[in-house]
Amino acid sequence: MEIIENKTFDQERALYGKRGVLLKNCRFAGPADGESALKECAGVQAENCVFELRYPLWHGAGVRLEHCELAPSCRAPLWYSEDIYLRETALHGVKALRECRGARIEDCDIDSAEFGWFSQGVKLRGCTAAGEYFFLRGKDLDFQDLRFDGKYSFQYIENAAFANCTLKTKDAFWHCRNVTVRDSEIDGEYMAWYSDGLTLINCKIRGTQPFCYCKNLTLIGCELEGDLCFEKSDVQAQLRSPLASIKNPKSGIITLPYVQEIVLDDPEARGQIVQTRRP
Repeated sequence: MEIIENKTFDQERALYGKRGVLLKNCRFAGPADGESALKECAGVQAENCVFELRYPLWHGAGVRLEHCELAPSCRAPLWYSEDIYLRETALHGVKALRECRGARIEDCDIDSAEFGWFSQGVKLRGCTAAGEYFFLRGKDLDFQDLRFDGKYSFQYIENAAFANCTLKTKDAFWHCRNVTVRDSEIDGEYMAWYSDGLTLINCKIRGTQPFCYCKNLTLIGCELEGDLCFEKSDVQAQLRSPLASIKNPKSGIITLPYVQEIVLDDPEARGQIVQTRRP
């Protein structure tokens, strides 16, 4: 493997098409402001490197970054790449990951709008993240110990699992399909509208008008704090906490300690509400 150490690159396509290269303590920055430094590369490893220029890692295979920084000026660094491993790396450029396959991201700090769009087979472990439209239309996703703060997250995702996550996010899980969330805390408005096959187990959930227009919605052993919940949804819910209000559930059974207000003004609302105790 070729080893490149303590170098600075700023020219266009500086290391284009490299095969089997290890970069140590290198910097991609400078007055030439060149793009696509490592485009079409394979078997690229980078340690303690800083990326400040745009589009460095497009169409790559076997990309490994550890202890690196992708600065805010490093726009759209990882697109159309596969077999990716990122560890203890700062991903701070907009659109940092898109249309990638087979990525494992561990202990990274992500601050990136439009991160993860159209990506498949991605695993996050122990990451912090912020941004808007996080993982839009992602598939086959696996998140553990994620701490996320942003808006419009996980919309249109398919086949995803979440465990021990803390999500502060408005309009999360819209139109998602086949998603399971376990042992997590979610705080956000208008959660999971139009979802199909969303299951939440042992979660703490807060939000305004959550879980409307859902199909195959399941909540097991969850604490839910919200109002006007479950409107026009097919739902099976076993809740540990009371609710402010439930509105027009389409079908299913909602079991909970009690609900302060039930709104049933739609003749198509046939969901059952079972209160195990009264306030």
